[in-house]
Amino acid sequence: MNTFSLAVLPALLLVAAAQTSLAQQAHVNLDWNPQKNDRNLVPFGAGVISPEVLDDQRVTFRLKAPDAHAVALTGGPMLLALGAKEPVPFQKGADGVWSLTIGPVKPDIYVYKFIIDGVTVPDPNNTLTGFADQPGFSNLVVHGSGPAYYDARNVPHGAVTRHIYHSDVLNGEREIYVYTPPNYDPKKKYPVLYLVGGSGELASGWSIDGRANFIADNLLAEGKAVPMIIAMPNNQVVHRSDPNHTEFTFNLFEQELRKQIVPFVDKHYSTRADRKGRALAGLSMGGRHTQFVGINKCLDLFSSFGILSAGDLEPEKTSAAFLNDPNANKKVDFLFLGQGTGEVSAPIGKRAVVLHEALKKHNINHQYYVGGDGAHDWGTWRHLLYYQFLPNLWRK
Repeated sequence: MNTFSLAVLPALLLVAAAQTSLAQQAHVNLDWNPQKNDRNLVPFGAGVISPEVLDDQRVTFRLKAPDAHAVALTGGPMLLALGAKEPVPFQKGADGVWSLTIGPVKPDIYVYKFIIDGVTVPDPNNTLTGFADQPGFSNLVVHGSGPAYYDARNVPHGAVTRHIYHSDVLNGEREIYVYTPPNYDPKKKYPVLYLVGGSGELASGWSIDGRANFIADNLLAEGKAVPMIIAMPNNQVVHRSDPNHTEFTFNLFEQELRKQIVPFVDKHYSTRADRKGRALAGLSMGGRHTQFVGINKCLDLFSSFGILSAGDLEPEKTSAAFLNDPNANKKVDFLFLGQGTGEVSAPIGKRAVVLHEALKKHNINHQYYVGGDGAHDWGTWRHLLYYQFLPNLWRK
């Protein structure tokens, strides 16, 4: 028996090694290097391997399209990482496979698309496809030497639960995702962060693309954050292309918060059901919801706020009551305003800059931060969540 065990041990080790290196979009594990080509296996249902990420952070994209006339790589986050202002063209091989090698690219997750004969589409061979309130896109995961701060690490993990509830405000069924920290104890009371998305996001965005649950898990394991519940509702309350979107969205979202979302979370979870135990934060449109709804109208519900890649060009008008409130600093425990390095000098970044200046002018305590390598994209919002916002929530 012992002889047999020793004989088969090398084979078992080889099998184990193969099983732990199923990287190329195998979806066996929650890999931190899912697009590394370890075994030259084409993803299920694909025609070629694309993208292929090497350990030196070079990336090769491929597309088998023998009848195509032109193929190019596009996507704001991808082009920003490459320092390119225009889509980057592929080269066609004799076998009808178009290819493009870029890099090295700094480790992160990048959104990209292909332009095939003038039509913008996701990479048809990439299984890591985005799902949001916008046409499909592909995700490129450029790995480093180990799991990143947004990856699933070998640490205690919390749970993310999807709830469906009926909204009397919007007259329909809606969804909300709720993260509970590791070892969640219903006998304890937890503060709640209400985390919302932007114009192109859905309720699932912060957990799928934002990796908010893994970020919270890793921060807790590092002792850098307070155990909290993170409620991620859908803040799409009006069709984004509706010409009256701005007129209706803030009032409807306030009613949805007051009458549906906050009561639902307080009913189903063990929460600190008071304003000091609640925070509201969001990216882009969600940041404007945080300012226009949370700060302007809901200081009775929330005392901490995070405005990510958002703001307003006329805060002296739109947030006049708050800016001129002599007790504003007593009503707000923590106010964070942040954006990415790649957007601060762009037109969209001026909103946060102007709001920051207005807050300074009125001596309202807040933290303003510009950092990361991204622009108006998930690379920025993951960075802001991990490095700045969550570690400072409910901290003295």
